Amino acid sequence: MKLLICIIDNVFADGVEKQLKQQGYRMTELASSGGFWRKGNTTFLFGVEEVDVPDLKRALHSACLNIEKNKQLKTKQAHRYTSFLIDVKDAVPILGFNNDLN
Repeated sequence: MKLLICIIDNVFADGVEKQLKQQGYRMTELASSGGFWRKGNTTFLFGVEEVDVPDLKRALHSACLNIEKNKQLKTKQAHRYTSFLIDVKDAVPILGFNNDLN
């Protein structure tokens, strides 16, 4: 099992969420702010089997392109989102879970 952390520009967030839910993907959405891209963004967490990662990445890319086309956006940025893929077992410290439940 893998955890895909996807930080996406707010311009794309609602559309990506809607399109990926329609395709059956489940996600957790975190509102985020700060200096990652120096603008508003949303962070999505996807739990996905390793064999399904390429399909999820294609779905993310396709959703962003559809949004650009429908909203007639001419994006100046090179990337629509940034994603990090990690093993779920390695995500435990990142997510704040503690194995010591004393």
